[in-house]
Amino acid sequence: QMDQARSTISKIFNGEPHSYTRFNLTQNMEGENSQVEMKLSTEDEEVGGNGVGEHLNHNSARLPSIAQRLGRTPKNLCCLAATGLLVFIIGSLIGYLVQSRKAPNCLPKALGFEDTLPHEDNVIPLMDWEAVKTILNAKVSKDNFEMLFADLSSSSHQAGSPGDETLANKVLSKFKDYGMKTWSDEHFVKVQDPPRSGFNSIVFKDGNEERPSGFLSYSACGRVMGAVLYGHYGQESDLMMLQNKNLDLSGRVLLLRAGRNSFAEKVANAAKLNASAVLIYPDPADYALQDTTELFGHVHLGSGDPYTPGFPSFNHTQFPPVVSSGLPKIPAQTITAGMASKILRQLGGPVVPAGWTGALRLGDEKDIITMEVSNVLTEKKISNVFGVIKGIVDSDRYLVIGAQRDAWGSGFAKSTVGTSVLLELARSISEMMKEGFKPRRSILFASWSAGEYGSVGATEWLEAYLSSLSMKAFSYINLDSVIAGQSGFKVAASPLMHSVVVGALKEVHYSNPDRTLYDRFTRSNWESDILEPLKLDNAAYPFLAFSGIPSVSFGFTSGYKEYPYFGTLLDTKDSLEKATNNQVHHLAQTVTRFAGHMALRLVHDHLLRVDLTKYDKVIRSAVSQINMKVKEINLDGPVADLASGAYSRASRSLAADIKNSNLDDIEMCRTINDRIMAVERNFLSPYVSPRERPFRHILLGSGPHTLKGLRDHLDSFQTNSPEADADLFRNQFALATWTIQGCANSLAGNF
Repeated sequence: QMDQARSTISKIFNGEPHSYTRFNLTQNMEGENSQVEMKLSTEDEEVGGNGVGEHLNHNSARLPSIAQRLGRTPKNLCCLAATGLLVFIIGSLIGYLVQSRKAPNCLPKALGFEDTLPHEDNVIPLMDWEAVKTILNAKVSKDNFEMLFADLSSSSHQAGSPGDETLANKVLSKFKDYGMKTWSDEHFVKVQDPPRSGFNSIVFKDGNEERPSGFLSYSACGRVMGAVLYGHYGQESDLMMLQNKNLDLSGRVLLLRAGRNSFAEKVANAAKLNASAVLIYPDPADYALQDTTELFGHVHLGSGDPYTPGFPSFNHTQFPPVVSSGLPKIPAQTITAGMASKILRQLGGPVVPAGWTGALRLGDEKDIITMEVSNVLTEKKISNVFGVIKGIVDSDRYLVIGAQRDAWGSGFAKSTVGTSVLLELARSISEMMKEGFKPRRSILFASWSAGEYGSVGATEWLEAYLSSLSMKAFSYINLDSVIAGQSGFKVAASPLMHSVVVGALKEVHYSNPDRTLYDRFTRSNWESDILEPLKLDNAAYPFLAFSGIPSVSFGFTSGYKEYPYFGTLLDTKDSLEKATNNQVHHLAQTVTRFAGHMALRLVHDHLLRVDLTKYDKVIRSAVSQINMKVKEINLDGPVADLASGAYSRASRSLAADIKNSNLDDIEMCRTINDRIMAVERNFLSPYVSPRERPFRHILLGSGPHTLKGLRDHLDSFQTNSPEADADLFRNQFALATWTIQGCANSLAGNF
């Protein structure tokens, strides 16, 4: 107890502040809207290099001690004596107080998800978890959604438009009504809009000119003439099948079906094989749309403003004239199902490969098409809107919950539902605070703009505060497209989030009060029935793969088919009601409770309940596949185990530290949680440029630095590809090995 007293007295005399986070709204010099300034400590306090505030680093340099500041004059010696007496008296009083008033206990062992937390009634009262769940379920009401849908629905709220700004102000006003601290930040981003004429054009053979009004933002512009080649969905396997038929893709215009992969991936795959252009259409077998329905989207193989890659686009800030490596160099355009049908009926050439549908023949050199893309690059001002509920223990540790606000047209399922869920969740938790709920950590609610152009608003915010967020934000919950049907339920998440997801699945009821989401949608194993990979075009992806923040995205689906109205002007409330048998309000209530359950669990418990062993399985599986391929091609040189054993030992070491340490203080809990938080961001490769390879996560990112990239590199040896390079592979292999070893060292607490 005297050690605690001495520590307290030292803080009093040395003026040591507690770390905290402050958000300031300051006017810029032009008098425009304010920008958010995130300060992660007091003005005089630095943040330690290990990602923990200086108040946790007991060996850090502090202000000079009293003996250093005072001289050795008799007067000063008297002062020292008086000070010593005062220290003794105050220390005795504090020693007495701490005997009867302890800091919150962070539990002397690692908890499983089903373990029960004891009720606390000492320094920081902790509401019982059962009470938290009960209050949340009572607060979230399906009746509130009718008013939210009516208030937020708009036929025109494209990013940067007056309609988008009006919605931003509505969200900000509601956050204020809920009693939350609010702010917004502005970004000036470059996006590509349709031509000034309103359409691009295509002409097949000697037929009439077609003028689709749909378009693909960030397409290369220009006029292209080439022979059409049907390429199914444009997946790598599809195009490889064409190559196996000895078809040269160089100079061909690929006609591809929408679905299965993103527009950007289709175009990137085609460009790698020297195709001259890409046309994408919705096949009736995949999309129940009219023949005249137009498709909208983007083809940037990345996220954020591609003209400031790796940099935030604040205040017209000028960066060197660089562009994202994910921008395509060939034109791309969407066409309607009716336009595609006219082309497909006239194609000659070889028959399609076995198993392909949608066409009878692939096309020959006589099937010439001319297409012209004249999209216009423009700069737009967009706004992200924020509201925060401050935690009472670790207020500078943030759970972020976000939803896209913009859409091509009405965008009811794409953005209106998610924004409504965001607001209902913010209102519910704010009201829970009035009934005694006190979150340990802060909850940050965010409404993003320019999501339709590739998570631009969210990514620019991540780029602006990356160094701060990577140490402070411990999880992201994505609310985009949470209702796209009712017959299925899917979750995409970081492996660290799996235990939190399973807990919510088992405790959140779907329709029958006795039937949970887990029981309703899981037939054998939740990972095979509900879990799916986090895709590149998911708004949670940049949080995970670019920023190293454990993330989760989820929602009701239409089974194995795509929701047909995403990316069209038919994404309306009536369309979604029809797809869900008029159950939108009920489903919105369920997904709000599901998100709320995960959120409150993450800010309620002493220790972050993440599953570190999941990544152990991911690493071991990837290592095994790489080792098998290395043996198959007889690659010379030693093969390491990618430090998979080190990660496994480190996760066990952390569990032992939790079990064996005396954790009767807040700072020890904070230190352990920081070690857990560091896992995801330590999987970001430090050896690649975020401008060239923004998704640096070696397990879930994209690029040659990832373990998947290593496996693909080994495949190139088997096909005698000119890209096969043994020395390059060994170098990338070594860097990946050390990245995992560094993560293991951090997790184990080694320095």
